[in-house]
This record gives sequence, structure tokens and C-alpha cells, in this order.
Amino acid sequence: MTSVATTHGAGHVEPEDPIVREAREYAAKLTLLSEGSVNRHFDPFEDIDWDNPDFHPDADPERWILPVSADPLGRHPWYLSLSKQQQIEIGKYRQANVAKVGLQFESILISGMVNHTFSLANGDPEFRYCTHEMTEELNHTQMFQEMVNRIGADVPGMGPIVRKLRYLGVPVATLTPNLFFMAVLAGEEPIDHIQKAILRSGEEVHPIMRGVMSIHVAEEARHISFAHEFLKHHVPEQKSVNKFVLSLAMPLIMWILGRSIATPPKSFFEEFDIPDAVRKELFYGSKEARKVFADYFVDVRALAKDIGLMNPVAKQVWKMLRIDGPSSRFRSEPLRVVKAS
Repeated sequence: MTSVATTHGAGHVEPEDPIVREAREYAAKLTLLSEGSVNRHFDPFEDIDWDNPDFHPDADPERWILPVSADPLGRHPWYLSLSKQQQIEIGKYRQANVAKVGLQFESILISGMVNHTFSLANGDPEFRYCTHEMTEELNHTQMFQEMVNRIGADVPGMGPIVRKLRYLGVPVATLTPNLFFMAVLAGEEPIDHIQKAILRSGEEVHPIMRGVMSIHVAEEARHISFAHEFLKHHVPEQKSVNKFVLSLAMPLIMWILGRSIATPPKSFFEEFDIPDAVRKELFYGSKEARKVFADYFVDVRALAKDIGLMNPVAKQVWKMLRIDGPSSRFRSEPLRVVKAS
């Protein structure tokens, strides 16, 4: 349907400028996301019953055993051969470290987003939405740290080299916001896929973990939606050379940050004497492991196609990094449907 911009005489209408229309539609989407943050948000210290006796980390501790259907380590023969107590200790450490990685990533996100909003024009709808998201992400950092503290495992989170990437958050967000929001997706998509898989598995998990993941998945849906909409709006504005550079950078960012999010630090393998062969097989060494990692980016590949960043050269980079594959028809499409199509 054609929108009306101006009228010159009876019955004459001029079509709305497509750039103006797209900007208006973008603003409407961000307003909807902002209203969602107002109408449906959580407070981890009100919405998680931390002091419930069943939430004690040692209550029914077998619930910390890693889920077989949602964690590659949880279904590996080496892990399954361990005693129940060893499985519990590894499960507690792994889940605590995932939470620590989450809070570290979101701290980087907040610092970059604060600087992104600093110079936004008055009336820019990105300002309101970004401040809502930062509020939610700050709650998430508190929630993740509370989970770590209660489990009692002294986990490092990201590896020491990757942790230094935090210094890049602010300059990247300020100078190249498209790259920054690609990096946001590189961190958010793997965590979202992992947590959804655990929640959907139907396997019993500890209520601390279930409570934290339920809140995070619910609010992260908005955050991922915004990053997608941001890139859909801003990438097409770029010159052809810039778009080509972004097309090559996108898979590299997904690979580098995705691995830092999904791979436990070296200390995890040393702490529990996990054999090198098991480590290599579990994380990208086997065909199954590579496929699991590539599946984290099924929505991102669809986004790359949608915004013109899946050119022949970029396709080869995705393939070279072994994170190519099918694309979803819509965001969060079940993987079993994507694989069948």
C-alpha cells in the first residue's frame, strides 16, 4: 500500500520517499521494543526465589549434572563414565563459568552501548531503546554474579587473552557501530541457543539455573531483535566498499567471539584433568562439534543475506571458518525445520 506524503490538488498523491518510510518503520519497531521492556521486565532479586531451600546449590545436587540433550560434554562418554559426584562438580563449575562469561560479555556490551548513545540526536528512538536494554543487561550481570557466588566455584569466565577484548568495546561502538552490533550478536546468539536448548530439553536442571536462564532468554529476545533491526537499518546506508568490508568482517567476528563465548577456558580442563583428546573432540574438533557451533549462527546468516552481506567472497569466508550452513526463514526458527528445508 502506498503511503501519502503530500497532496497537490484533488485526487493527486505523491508516494512517500522510501528512505523516510524506512526510517519511520524503524522508529516504530524500536518503540515497540521499548514498550516491551516497560510492560514485560524482570528483577532478578524479586523474580528468583534465591532463599527458597530448594534453590540451595547443594539441594538435590544431581540436578547440576549436565543435560545430555543440550550439552556436548554432558553426553560425551568420558563425562558419562565419571562418578555422580565428579559429574556434579564439573556441572556446577561449567554452569558457573557460563554465567561468568555472560556477565563479562554484557559488561562490555553496556560500556559500548553507553558510548553509542552519548552522541545520538535528540528524539532518536535508539536512545530510549538502548537505555532500556542497558538497564536489563545490568540486571543480568547482577543475576549471573549472584548465581556464581551461590554455587561457590571460583570461575574466571573468559580466557585471559579474550578478556582483553573488553578494551575494544568503547572505540568500536563509537567509531564503527555496525561492527559493534555484529559483535553483540556474536556473543548473544550462542548463549541464547545454549540456554534455549537446555530449557527445551525437558531434562531436570537446578532451579537456580532454570530461573536465571528463563529471565535471560525472555529479555534477550528483545536485545537480539534490536541488533538485527539496527543492522538492517544502518548497513544498507553504507557505501559499497564499506559494505564489502563488513561482509568479510561479519563471519570473522562470529567465529572469534562465538568461540570465546562457547569454549570453556583452559583452567576448566586443567581443574578436572579433562584429556586433550576429549577437549579437541568436544570443541570444534569433531564434525558434530563444528555443526553445533555453526548452528549458533543460523539466524545471523539469514540476516547477512537480507542486508546484502552474503556475497561470493563472504560466502567463502563463512565456509573457510566452518560456520556456513542453512539460513533460517525467520528468527528463532526451530533448527529441525531449518535442517530439513
